[in-house]
Amino acid sequence: MATATLTIDLNALTKNWQALNMESAASVETAAVVKANGYGLDAARVSKALFEEGVRTFFVAAAEEGIAVRAAVGGEAAINVFSGHMAGDFEVLAKHNLIPMLNSTDQIERHFNTLPDHPFGIQLDTGMNRLGLEADDWLAVRANVLAKSPTLVMSHLACADEPIHPMNAQQLAEFRKLTDGLEIRRSLAATGGTLLGSAYHFDMTRPGVGLYGGFPFEASRAVVTVDIPVIQARQVDAGETVGYSNTWTAERPSTIATVAAGYADGLIRAMGSDLYLWDGAQKCRVVGRISMDMIGVDVTDLDTAPESLAILNQNQTVDMLADAAGTIGYEILTSLGGRYKRVYKG
Repeated sequence: MATATLTIDLNALTKNWQALNMESAASVETAAVVKANGYGLDAARVSKALFEEGVRTFFVAAAEEGIAVRAAVGGEAAINVFSGHMAGDFEVLAKHNLIPMLNSTDQIERHFNTLPDHPFGIQLDTGMNRLGLEADDWLAVRANVLAKSPTLVMSHLACADEPIHPMNAQQLAEFRKLTDGLEIRRSLAATGGTLLGSAYHFDMTRPGVGLYGGFPFEASRAVVTVDIPVIQARQVDAGETVGYSNTWTAERPSTIATVAAGYADGLIRAMGSDLYLWDGAQKCRVVGRISMDMIGVDVTDLDTAPESLAILNQNQTVDMLADAAGTIGYEILTSLGGRYKRVYKG
């Protein structure tokens, strides 16, 4: 087989949810963010596993994403849509019983006019300047909105992965200012906010990347492993080069394995020479440029040339790959391509 194997450990996923759930008091609900097709891991499978674990509230980015989640979890769960009620969402929201998090006065008007009896939530902007009603807009519509009994009022932290960043306390204070005293369920914390402590938890936390093994949840279990088959191993003399543009030159006689994956599989070209592949517990450095379908790896110090090498495992996490590429773990997870043979455990 000439394609890599991407293994998704659903048991690790649910254990991560359990651990994040334990960060909060019993009165706080722990939801799950399954947007971007479950961070690239198949929203239906991810949602079903989390639902069986006890999750009853999910979040997606767009209404269309909610269709697969609803099919996977049935009618009991609440599925919330971060982008709110966009033009043209009427049928999808109604048919699949999705709850838009309304972000603007235009969305409020659209929702009340087209789906007046359909549940909705409200998203407030507390300083991130991305989505949500700003304070003046919220105060202007609050009475009318509250009369319709929203299911949730939420906001999103900009710097929660930096615990000492002053923006966290600033946004917390603003959220409390806009919502204290309201008889509505509240949510401010995603993964990072969950780890900031109980002041940020309110009635619901909504972890995302931490469920999938990503930073800032350092105690998370690895959910994804990737094993790449070796196509060919060759001997290279000292002074010979490997790969496009001669970017790596052998300093000693070397054994170079060519493995069957590349940037078409989400293994970003910029990872370059800061990247390793693994044979069990032994690491082997990537040499030369990552190309579309192949990567060169120095396996000289192994006893024998392996049949496959791992690029994601317990030794090398999605965030380590991200660091090598100058990006974040979210991008690595959501970029893993369609060519992998996918295997689900649990």
